[in-house]
Amino acid sequence: MESLTRGGTRWKRFAVVMVPSVAATAAIGVALSQGALAASFSVSGQQFKVSTDRLDGTGFVQYGAVDAQKNGKNVPVAVSAFSNAKIRNLCQSVVVPVPVFGDVSMKLQAGGAGSQPVEAKNLYIDLDQLSADATFKNINIGVAAGSTSKGPGMKKGDKADPGSFAQEADTATLTGVHQRAWATTAGTFKLSGLKMSVAKGASECY
Repeated sequence: MESLTRGGTRWKRFAVVMVPSVAATAAIGVALSQGALAASFSVSGQQFKVSTDRLDGTGFVQYGAVDAQKNGKNVPVAVSAFSNAKIRNLCQSVVVPVPVFGDVSMKLQAGGAGSQPVEAKNLYIDLDQLSADATFKNINIGVAAGSTSKGPGMKKGDKADPGSFAQEADTATLTGVHQRAWATTAGTFKLSGLKMSVAKGASECY
């Protein structure tokens, strides 16, 4: 039986502070596919969009933090982390404004029909917007960020208070995910059936 704080919990179109993220960003994932980025780095001044049909994750934790941009500006984010995640039909897009030439869009897709799901381990996503249908199992809400035990824990180097609000769950399943993120890091990010396209103008995943 499902309950609010323990057992399986389901919310639809939940606010970003209370939802796990989509656990994938393919552009950064290409560089991460056989290793991991440094725990702390300056993010660009540009966000990217990610969509996926379904994410199945184990060892979930989410907490608040601050990302530092290269220009010194700080941006608040919700950090969603998974020990392991499988993602189906992943799409990631970013629109880059180019002086004189105009907007240029880069879109990456993986884990679609006929391909194995995208797989990630020790995945951290810094996001500020998310919509999805979500189901959690054995969720704890209101845990201190530095005391979580179900997921990979706080990322080393994060600008975050270990005593601040966090949530954790044994598993999380998300469907129909739309996400806007600033950065992603992972220990391993395997993208099956990867496709990339570059086009003039705005061409986004959603």
